[in-house]
Amino acid sequence: MQRLDPNTAAPSAISAMLKLEDYVRHSGLEYSLIELVKTRASQINGCAFCLHMHTRDAREAGETEERLYLLSAWRESSLYSKREQAALAWTESLTLIADTQAPDADYTLAKQVFTDKELVDLTLLIGAINVWNRIAVGFRYAHPLLDAENQETATA
Repeated sequence: MQRLDPNTAAPSAISAMLKLEDYVRHSGLEYSLIELVKTRASQINGCAFCLHMHTRDAREAGETEERLYLLSAWRESSLYSKREQAALAWTESLTLIADTQAPDADYTLAKQVFTDKELVDLTLLIGAINVWNRIAVGFRYAHPLLDAENQETATA
C-alpha cells in the first residue's frame, strides 16, 4: 500500500524533479541509452515500479527483449556498445557510490566516449533515476498489474 502521495504532499518538489527529467530527456543523450540507464539503476535499487515503467518504455521505443533480459549481466554480454558499457559502468558506480566512491577507471571509460557536457547530463540522469527510485520504493509505489488479456489494471 502506498505510504503517501508526494505529488500532493510536496508538489513543488515533484515539479522540480519533472523539470530535471525534461532537461535530461532533451539533453541530446540517446533515448535508448537513457532507458538502459534508468532500467539498470532501478534493478540495482530494486524498484519494481520504475522497472515496470522503463522496460515498457524501452520496448515501445524498439529495445529488444534480449538486451533487457541481459542488462544486469551487461559486462558479460557483447550486445552493448562501448558507449552503453561506459554509461552502465558509470551508472553502477554512482548508484552504489557508498561502496564504489566513483572509481577512476569508470570515469576514464566514460570520458573516452562522452563529451564533458554529455558526462554531466549522464550524471544528472543517474542522479534523477536514483531519486525517483527512492521516492517509489520509500513511498511504496505499486506497478500496474496485467489482467489475462495483458491489459493494465489496478496497481498491486
